[in-house]
This record gives sequence, structure tokens and C-alpha cells, in this order.
Amino acid sequence: MSDAEARSGSPGSSEEGEEGAAGSRAPRALIVTLYGLYGRERGGWMSIADLVALMDDLGVDQQAVRSSIFRLKKRGLLVAEKVDRAAGYRLSPDAEAILAEGDTRIFQRTRAAVGDGWLLVVFSVPEAERDKRHTLRTTLTRLGLGTVGPGTWVAPAHLEPAVVGALERVGLRGFADLFVGAHVGAAPAAETVAAWWDLAAMEKLYAEWVDRFAPVRARWSAPADAADAADAADAQAFADWVDTVTAWRRLPYLDPGLPLAALPPDWTGVRAEALVTDLREVLAPRARRHVARVLGPAEG
Repeated sequence: MSDAEARSGSPGSSEEGEEGAAGSRAPRALIVTLYGLYGRERGGWMSIADLVALMDDLGVDQQAVRSSIFRLKKRGLLVAEKVDRAAGYRLSPDAEAILAEGDTRIFQRTRAAVGDGWLLVVFSVPEAERDKRHTLRTTLTRLGLGTVGPGTWVAPAHLEPAVVGALERVGLRGFADLFVGAHVGAAPAAETVAAWWDLAAMEKLYAEWVDRFAPVRARWSAPADAADAADAADAQAFADWVDTVTAWRRLPYLDPGLPLAALPPDWTGVRAEALVTDLREVLAPRARRHVARVLGPAEG
């Protein structure tokens, strides 16, 4: 398995670690998507009944929902809480921070230019604290940093705030030194980037995602059947949009906005980014209407 394919199982903005291929619909991944898209605008809390209802629309049964919630609670992402005697779960502060970071990475995509500079992360963890070394590597991998050498990681310079925030969140900021500057090596940028990241595996994952969701976009571009009820269409849009975001959200973590000039020609990531933007415009408003029918209007 390549580095990028291994990283595809990394949690990205979800932290549940069950996302595999582009078509993954692991219940935990779907629940995190629901909280990210709709739970936060309802104060970060959702009742179990509401989660079960929304997950039923995604074809996931109640038992799988409850099992997945338990695991997310165990990982510290959800906290049990009753509101007006209704049992439910609230996002933990760490989960809120992770999802906020994901908003920027997933929906406000920044693609660097070669001249923008690079962030270099150099870390040193004593042998007696090797568990922290593993946590630090896992954190940097999740953020999509490339590897220059043992203990040395690299990313586009615009990732500095995200890297600092993540290291502070896991209590490891003191083990890493960060530098921002230009790359002045003898090799062209395309060669160095290809050495730091597994671009072939990354391209493959982008292509798989496009192959899956281009037909979804085409289906929604077709003329609507007058016999289709608006409510049913909104429910389908909800299912399609949650699937889209769940499958998409790890890809911007694998490709942390690498400069196009340093990537192979006709980089499939550009087509994928345009496609997810189109799907958001088409599906998100309908999906929101469906959620409002099921849960009631959001706060504010």
C-alpha cells in the first residue's frame, strides 16, 4: 500500500479513521459529516432520535448508528448530554476544533503557488517518550504533510496555522520547530514534490472520486420528472450530498493545496475541486431543506 493510500484511511476532518476507498459510507464517517454540516448550526447537539432518522435516510440502521455513536464517544469526539429530557450527543471541544479546521481545508480550498514558500517541521522526541513520536507523526500525516527525511516534514506555507493548532491540540507543540521559507534546491519543484508526496496514489484517489461523483452531477443535470415529489427529491439530494462530503473530505488532506506548477499536467485534483463545487451548489440547498423537514429549522 502506498503512503497516500494509507493516508486515505486517516481521519482528515473526521477523526473516525474508517474512510477507505472513494465510495466509503462507514456509519461513523457519515455521523461526523452530519454533525459537521448540520449539527453545529443546532448548537453542536443532536438527539439520538434525530441521528437515527437522518441515518435511516442514508440507509443505515439504528443498531449501526448506536454502535458508531458509542465509538465516537469513546474517541472523545462526542459527549452524552440530555436536552429537555431527550438523550443525545454534543460535539466535544476537540471535535469542534477539528471540524472548524475542516471547513477551511474542505470548503475554502487554498492552492499554493511555488513562490509562496514552504513550511518545514522538524521534530525531536526523546526515546523515553516514543508514544508522543507516534502521535506527532500521525498528526502530521493527517494534515497531509510530505516527508523530507526522518523527523523532517514539509507542506505549503499556508498550512502553518493548521499545523500549529493541531500540535497545540495534542500537546506536542514543544517537540517541533517550524520554519517558513523558499526551497532553493538544485532539482525542479516538480521533482522535489514528487519525492515528498506519493503523487501517483493521490492522482488515483482523485480519479476514483471523480468517477463516482461525475454521474451524480450528471443525474442532477437531467430534466426533472414532473412526477417526482419535491420532498423525495430533497431527500435524495440529502443522501447524495452527505455521501459527497464524506467521500471528499479526506482528499484535501492528502493534497494540502500543492502548487499546480509542481504537479503533473492535467492534475485530476483540479477537476475534482470543480466537481465538488458544482455538487455543493446543486445539492446543498435541497439537502438543507430535507434536514429542516426532519429536524425542524436550525437555530438563528
